[in-house]
Order: sequence, then structure tokens, then C-alpha cells
Amino acid sequence: MMTRLAAALVLAPGFAAAAEIELPTRIDRVTVYPDGAVVTRLGKAELLQGASQIVLRGLPATIDPASIRVEGKGSAGFSVGAVDVRLAPGEARPVLDAVIEGKLKTLREEKETLAGQIAAIEAKRATIERFGQTGPDKLGPDGKALPVADWPAVFEAIGTALVKVHEELRGVRARAAEVEGEIAALERAKPQPGRPGAPKRDVAIAVEAPGPVAAEFTVSYRVGGASWTPQYEARLTTAAAGGKPGLELVRRAELRQSTGEDWSEVALTLSTTRSAGGTRVPELTPVQVMFFEPPVLYEARPTARAQAPMAAARAKAEADAQAEASQRAAAAPAPVAAEVQTATVEAGAYQASFQVPGRATIPQDGSSKTVLLSQAKADPALTARIVPELEERAYLEASFVHEEAAPLLPGPVALHRDGTYIGRGRIGLVAPGDRVELGFGADDKLKVTRAPVRRRENEPNWLGQSRTDLREFRTVVKSLHAQSVKVTVTERIPYSENSAITVESLPAQTTPPTEKQVGDKRGVSAWTFDLAPGAEKEIKLAYRIKWPGDREVTYVPQPGPGPQPLPRSLN
Repeated sequence: MMTRLAAALVLAPGFAAAAEIELPTRIDRVTVYPDGAVVTRLGKAELLQGASQIVLRGLPATIDPASIRVEGKGSAGFSVGAVDVRLAPGEARPVLDAVIEGKLKTLREEKETLAGQIAAIEAKRATIERFGQTGPDKLGPDGKALPVADWPAVFEAIGTALVKVHEELRGVRARAAEVEGEIAALERAKPQPGRPGAPKRDVAIAVEAPGPVAAEFTVSYRVGGASWTPQYEARLTTAAAGGKPGLELVRRAELRQSTGEDWSEVALTLSTTRSAGGTRVPELTPVQVMFFEPPVLYEARPTARAQAPMAAARAKAEADAQAEASQRAAAAPAPVAAEVQTATVEAGAYQASFQVPGRATIPQDGSSKTVLLSQAKADPALTARIVPELEERAYLEASFVHEEAAPLLPGPVALHRDGTYIGRGRIGLVAPGDRVELGFGADDKLKVTRAPVRRRENEPNWLGQSRTDLREFRTVVKSLHAQSVKVTVTERIPYSENSAITVESLPAQTTPPTEKQVGDKRGVSAWTFDLAPGAEKEIKLAYRIKWPGDREVTYVPQPGPGPQPLPRSLN
């Protein structure tokens, strides 16, 4: 009775050993993020009655086990259970890799043998040289002098021995160099991570069916080694149809992947979300302020011993962080031009995605592929901006409102003005509805001159007298354009945070500015005006600085956002 019951339990579906069923899959679609990708595979399998395991073989080693999602449907109901990620069996290692390892082993053994031969030959040479240094007066029997008649033969023997050992040493060293070169070449030929032959992973999915089922599976997972970066092209037309300027902004994406699997004829989506970043705001910890207490010398040693494990833990954490940063840096994309495709935009509440129509093929060799994401036109506002203190030249700037649904991610922009390539700039993070400002090179039809009109600096004659420095400048902007242009001139005067140093603007000698504290920068003012064809505009600036006569002052430029100009005197 008990024997029959035991046999029945063993043969029951729930207690039988789970059978493994191979699940052939193909990559159907890929969503690429700036710092990774989510791959979706489709596959079909015939499920057996009872418990079994569906196995996907040969997935990349960089797969994130926590990201695996499995969905299934079939001709009848069935359940999906645990998902297990494991290393692929050793037979997955290519034969070529084994051959290379065999050759490397042989060459390394020969390298060791050659090293021993070199050491022996060098020892032989040293012995011969010591023998030659002994001198003929001690080479005779019992350490006595050698007969003079035998000296030529001894010299000849020593010379011959040195030549022979030198030639022998040179030959062995030449072979050792050849072996080193062969080892280096084979090391370069070995499969690298992310390439065919790299370690793989198998994914086993537990399923259970009441009977045979024809099932279809959708498996998605996140992998590293993939990225996309934005690339922009701005084409400005200063005199478009109707006499108004026009601007076209082209947004492209440069993709690159070295995940370990080829993406062949896949549906491609690009997302602005960073999948590997943090998910919560960082948390602040309390900070205590206290009086500084100098350390006690006799407590230094036991404290150091007590803190040694913590220091080791911190060192390991820093090393791990550096290794991870190096891996991310190695996966940074290299700009290589490729084919172009058109994409459509889907904007959500927190992110945007670009659906690339059709199917795309992106090999896993790290080469790049470029796709066209969007192409938008805007009505720009043109302004000639001048900073005469730094450069007596005007630069054309075009500003427009970003009206697309998807934000502009930071990236380089190629600038074209009236069909001519001007140079490269950069676009920062721009949200929909924000204004974008791009520079389009020098405006050579605006002539700018700036000159000091007056400078008066007094020297104190008695104790307690203040020193003053009065400066006055004149800037003239003349237009050579055939149409009216908008011009903005930016100037600055020093400011002081010391009550002993006073800076005052001289209104009588200064043209009233249209804007003060430009960009919330202290002392920076701007004059904006329309300049008619052939007309010129004069901007005057005057200020006075006072400080105690027994002190000296200096002018220190304060840093701001973006690249900073070289320091320049205020004259």
C-alpha cells in the first residue's frame, strides 16, 4: 500500500522533476536610454503537462536580473513562476578562444625558459669578464705570473669567449622579444566583454500547465553597454520669405551599443529617461557644530587601530566606485556618422520617447547609427550683441521659444547661417516653452570702437586723504547694414562689498542703460536699441572709485556660469 502511494506521488506532475524546454527567441524591440537599453524578445514553446522550465540561452552577461519581465499567453491557461538567471555552461565558450589559450600557454612557458637562458648567459659573461680582469700576473700555476709568451693566447681566448657569449645572448633576447610580440597579439585577439565569445547568461522560467499548451512568451530585460546622445543642427536664414528671419532646428540621436547581442531588424524607441540613475531625492543628515578639541597623542594609536576596518571599507567602496565609473566611461559613445531615419515623438508627463518607424539594425561592435528625431521651424528674434570691453566686435544671436512637446537634452549643435557653416555651439537642457539662445558668429557689418575718454587718479598729499579713480569710456556702434538691426551693448563697472571702498556711477557722463543687473550680475548693465542703416549710436560710461589713501585696491573678476574670458584691465 505504501509502495503504491509513494510511486503515485513520484509520478504526479507536481512532484516530477521539472523538464527543461528550449525557448528560441528573437529580439523584437529595443528601448534605448541615455545610459542603457531594455530588450524585448518574443518566443514560442510547447509546454508539457505539469511543471517545467523554459530556458533562454546565450543572453548577455550584463543583464540586470531584477529587470527581467515575463509575459505569456497560450491555447490554454498556464502559470509563470520564478525566474532564475545562471551562467551559461562551459561549452558555450568558442573553440577559437580555447585554441588561443593553448598557444598563450605554450608561449608563456617558452618565455620563462628564455628568461632562464638569458640569466645563465649573463652569468657566464660576468664570469669571463672577471677572469679577464684578474690579470696575467695571477693566471699561472698556483696563482703565479703567467709566462709572457702565453699572454697572446689568453687574450685571444678571452676575446673569443666574450664575442661568442655576446652573440648567444643577442639571439636569445631577440627570440624573447618575438615571443612577447606574439603574446601581445594573441591577447588582443581574445574575445572581449560585449563581443562574441564573452560570458553568457541563461534565463530559466518556471511554468506549470494542466495539460499540453502552445504558448507564446514575451521576455524583456535591461542591459548596459548601450546609449544614445543628442546631436543638433540649427540653420538660420537671416532674410527669409517676407523679409523675416527663419530658423530650422534639426534634432538627431547617435546610438551605440556593445551589449553582446546584435539588434537586427528591431523596432527602436529612444527614451529621455535615465534608467540607471537614482529614484529618490538624496536624504540630508544632521550636522553638529562644536568646539575643536586637539587630539591627545597617546590616544592616536589605539584610535587608528579601531578605525582601520572602517578605513579599509571606505577604501574598498572608493575602489568599487572608481571601477564602476571606469566601466561607464568605457561605454561612452564615440561620434561616428551613420544612416539617418525619421522618428515621431511621444511626450509623457515626466519623459519623452521617440518612435523610430520601420525596423533598424544596430550591430554590437560599438559603431554608431544616427537617426533623425525631429525637425522644427521657429520665428527667431535676432540681436547683435556687443561686449566692447572684451572685444570690439558684434556677434549675431538668434533666440526662439522651444515649442516641441519633448525637451531638448544637452548636446552639441552645428550652426549654419544663410547656408554657411559657422561653427559649433552647445544647447543645454531646455523644457517645452523655454527660450533658446544661439550665437551665429560675428556680424562684420557693425563697426564697434571703444576708447577711454578720461582717467583721473589722485595721489594723497597728507595723512587721511582719500584716493579717487575716475574713469570714463565712449563706445560707438555704426551700422553698415541695408536694414534696421537690434543691438545690445553690455558694459560693467566694479562693485565693492567693503564699506571703505565706494563705487558711484556718474549719471551726467553716462548714457542711461535700458537694463541693470543683467542676469543678476552686479555692476553689469545693458543698452538695447534699434540701429537704422548707416546710423551710429554712442554709449558713454563713467564711474568713480574712492578708498583710503593708505591702502591699495585691486580688481578681481568674479566667476560666472559658462566659459570665462581672460582677465583684462579696466582701461
